[in-house]
Amino acid sequence: MRQRLEIREAEAGLVRLLGGERLDGKRFLDIGSGSGFHSLAALRLGAREVVAVDIDADSVATTHAVLSRFFPQGPWRCQEKSVFELKLEEWGDFDVVYSWGVLHHTGDLDRALECAARMVLSGGLFLCAIYRRVWLDPFWRWEKRWYSKASPTAQVWARKIYVGLFWLRLLVTGRRFSDYVGNYRDKRGMDFYHDVHDWMGGWPYESRGPEELLAKMQTLGFASVRVFAYRGRWLGRSLGVVGSGCDEFVFRRG
Repeated sequence: MRQRLEIREAEAGLVRLLGGERLDGKRFLDIGSGSGFHSLAALRLGAREVVAVDIDADSVATTHAVLSRFFPQGPWRCQEKSVFELKLEEWGDFDVVYSWGVLHHTGDLDRALECAARMVLSGGLFLCAIYRRVWLDPFWRWEKRWYSKASPTAQVWARKIYVGLFWLRLLVTGRRFSDYVGNYRDKRGMDFYHDVHDWMGGWPYESRGPEELLAKMQTLGFASVRVFAYRGRWLGRSLGVVGSGCDEFVFRRG
C-alpha cells in the first residue's frame, strides 16, 4: 500500500512539471533514477520508451525491480551510468530528459547540465530540480565534506543536532514536528530520517539561484517553460538554517 502511494505521488509530481500533459509516444530519459518511481510514472503516463540511468548499483537494481514488478511489459531499460558518460550516438535523443536532485551532486554542475541538455531533442523538454542558493551554503559545503568522512557515531550526533534545529524551526512557525514527520513520506516518498542522512551526506554539493540557472540554460539554447522556486523569509529556506531544498525547472529546447 505504501509503495503504491509513493508511485502515485511520483506520478502527480511529474504531471505537475509537465503542466498536466501526458507522455504518449515520447522517449523519456531519467538521469539518477534512484527508486525508479519516476521512471515508472513516465511509463504510466504513456511514454513509448523509458531509459533510466544511475551511478549507484543499488539504485539501478531497485529501479529494475520496481519496473519489473509494476510494468513488466516495458518498453524500458536501466543501466549503471554517469551523466558524463551519456552519448547521443549510443542513446539517441529524447523528448523529455528528467533529473531530480541529482546534477548538483556530480562535482561539476555546469558540465552535468550541458551533458544532460544535449540529450534533449529540438523542441523537447528538460525537467530538473537543483539546490537553491542560500546564505549558509559555505557552511553546508563544509558540513557535507566533513560528514562524508565522519565516523558513524559522529554522524548520529550530527543528525540529532540537525533534527533538534528542525524541530525548533517548526515550533517557531507554529507546526508540530510529529505531524510533519508523520506526513513526510506521503509528500516526499521517503522516510524523514533517511532523507536527513541523505541531505547531510550529499557531497559533492553545489547550488544555483533561479536567475543563474535560467541564464545558464539560455546559453545552451533552452527557454524557460515553468519554474517552481521558493521565495523564503529570513528564518526560512532563503537563509538555509536546516538546508536549502530544491527549486524545480522545466525548459524547452530551441
